Amino acid sequence: MGRKKIQITRIMDERNRQVTFTKRKFGLMKKAYELSVLCDCEIALIIFNSTNKLFQYASTDMDKVLLKYTEYNEPHESGYSRK
Repeated sequence: MGRKKIQITRIMDERNRQVTFTKRKFGLMKKAYELSVLCDCEIALIIFNSTNKLFQYASTDMDKVLLKYTEYNEPHESGYSRK
């Protein structure tokens, strides 16, 4: 039996939202680490929570990855979510 599919909507209860954020942030950082190791790639992950607290993960030096990003001039994949 698989996991139940959840509805992707804003969690209204503040406590549940914070718990979910913490768990999913950890899971996302773990996935970023695994991807960097398995595929030998550089990853920079930047997260701001609802109170604008910064969380970051980088497989190498964050400043070097961000500099590489800002200097990159070739067409590239980009994804974002509209709120």
